[in-house]
Amino acid sequence: MPISLKDEAAIAGIGLTEFSKASGVSELSLSAQCIKAACDDAGISPAEIDGLVTYTLDTTDEIEVARAVGAADLSFFSRINYGGGAAVGTIAQAAMAVATGQASTVVCYRGLNGRSGKRMGQGVSGQISSSDLIHWSWYTPYGMLVPGSWIAMIANKYMHKYGVTREDLGLVAISQRNHALRNPRAWGYGKPLTMEEYLQSKQIAEPLCLYDFCQETDGGCAIVVTSAERARDLKQKPAVIRGVTQASTRGQEQMTSFYRDDLLSLPEMEMAAKRVYAMAELGPDDIDAACLYDAFTSEIIMQLESFGFCGVGEGKDLVRDGALDIDGRLPNNTHGGLISEGYIHGMNNIAEGVRLIRGDSTGQPSKSVEHVLVSSGVGVPTGALILGQTP
Repeated sequence: MPISLKDEAAIAGIGLTEFSKASGVSELSLSAQCIKAACDDAGISPAEIDGLVTYTLDTTDEIEVARAVGAADLSFFSRINYGGGAAVGTIAQAAMAVATGQASTVVCYRGLNGRSGKRMGQGVSGQISSSDLIHWSWYTPYGMLVPGSWIAMIANKYMHKYGVTREDLGLVAISQRNHALRNPRAWGYGKPLTMEEYLQSKQIAEPLCLYDFCQETDGGCAIVVTSAERARDLKQKPAVIRGVTQASTRGQEQMTSFYRDDLLSLPEMEMAAKRVYAMAELGPDDIDAACLYDAFTSEIIMQLESFGFCGVGEGKDLVRDGALDIDGRLPNNTHGGLISEGYIHGMNNIAEGVRLIRGDSTGQPSKSVEHVLVSSGVGVPTGALILGQTP
């Protein structure tokens, strides 16, 4: 009988560093800072950590982090591939470790100098030696060097098919900027965005302009995962993991799945939706708010369809109706998201999901929030997470 992860584990603490464009410190320091903050938030000592999970792209070894924060013996350590696709995957690994007794207190972390160090948007170059770089070499001669150009290919086709306009993408960007205006941590704090400013901004990869892209950020974020039973006795109100899954489908590539039969949908996200709803025994109507992965605005509209909030081609209509706004049907990325708060590879979106369950987000909706959906990177092997109140 397979073990169900429903309600077995919970997020008991979150920790974030300051977000900046030039941290002036190492990625090890950022990771240590956010882990210490997450432990403080949960009301535990770093010495209680016995598991660590991060991304394959993270430059900080688990044993270095463990020494830096004062963790003791580690019985579980794991890494997830595929950039932002790893975000929810770290939580899945941690929840499995807790549910099966591999560890009792697992911290998921990501620390990166995403602006002053390695910039994700600078493209594929240099010596080609890994399988993914060899794969991308088929696209680079045509100018498709960066994630934005890969996503623009799909966005163009999708927008043409379903009548999505640049104004629709602008509504996504403006909604998230409006959320960021309430969040002192956000890059967009105190920086309102109008539709005129959006439409006049620099084109980066047609149809995507400057404000359709996520931030480049130096910072760190950590999440403490423990058993749901233990979390109830800790400092903060727990965000119970009702369902969590990873997902990759046939013909999967990293953001360049151009040879599938259909470019107008996100099969891996649809798989994630099906699995996470089944595990949580919930459906789209049960979700009160979301933190959908937002490296680019077009991804939000497509995910609304993948997760069943509307029919195919109808994502734009939800956006036009104000569904993503603070008092809309599905308040989304109420901290500003990767586009207007900061880009910590999706981990900060998970942290916001926790705040929404606790009820202390700077963008807390007026309605009751019982369940929050969080997704990982789009166009890559991905995942989905549903957080809920203590049952």
